[in-house]
Amino acid sequence: MNLPAHAPLAAQTRGDAVESVHYGSLVATAPDGTVIEALGDAQAGFYPRSALKPLFAVGMLRAGLEATGEQLALASASHNGSPKHQQVALSTLAAAGLDETALANSTDLPYGPAEREAWLRSGHGPTRLAQNCSGKHAALAALCVQRGWPVDGYLDESHPVNAMLRTAVQDLTGEAVGATSTDGCGTPVYTITLAGMARAFGQLASAAEGSPERRVADAMRAHPYLVAGEGRDVTAIMRAVPGLVAKDGFEGIQVIGLPDGTGLAVKVSDGGDRARMPITAAALTRLVDDASLATALQPLLAVPALGGGHRVGELAAVVQ
Repeated sequence: MNLPAHAPLAAQTRGDAVESVHYGSLVATAPDGTVIEALGDAQAGFYPRSALKPLFAVGMLRAGLEATGEQLALASASHNGSPKHQQVALSTLAAAGLDETALANSTDLPYGPAEREAWLRSGHGPTRLAQNCSGKHAALAALCVQRGWPVDGYLDESHPVNAMLRTAVQDLTGEAVGATSTDGCGTPVYTITLAGMARAFGQLASAAEGSPERRVADAMRAHPYLVAGEGRDVTAIMRAVPGLVAKDGFEGIQVIGLPDGTGLAVKVSDGGDRARMPITAAALTRLVDDASLATALQPLLAVPALGGGHRVGELAAVVQ
């Protein structure tokens, strides 16, 4: 087994001591796709997990998906499972003459803690609609109807959906996919380098008006709540920085695209989530010399470490 050569990217302090260190890798790309900064292992392939969803959404548009901005944002989302999120997923299905039974994703409770509690208090259990990937699956099912493909079995390896998703990822990242496996919700997931993911998001954020890439980026920017939800840092960073496109993925993945075409991709080696956004915010502050950007990102740069209810340290990036 070849382990990635990760580097220390974040540390938590408590008092005067370093309590924990998070290793990982980070790659930033210029508007032309060249690597301008790399920390850790720039050559290793990682599963981007849900960060692939906006690329999948581009592939769906290229294949002929008809969708509103809200529906496109939800197709790109790992959502909290709020009533609004579920309503938009249902609208995607209804526009194609489908209902929740067409979904082939795994069942789950809502991802957001508040949404999950409210769902359980209402007497509900795990469903496909509440699961955080239901927007993507609703769009895939709708595309099948619009293209005349069978809806049943849309996750099968032999189904046209499979080739469509792979082609979109390879085209946007500029790389051949590496290993292929299955994501938690059932769709394919591929290993790609961080440079490839950064390059793809730079393209999304700077794409020409009217292109599938621009339509996905504009939908995410117009509806950051649908991409994640209240209390989620991905929604917060898109609200804070005009024009920025952001998507997270399980196992410590964060990808960013800026309107000038700059891209950034982060992988936290242990798969933990808490260091992902402080690393990302610090990297953006370092990469872009913009006082207003630095001010907008300030709340995301550190997570307080508490002792007795008081701040006694913080989790923050170590590369400044």
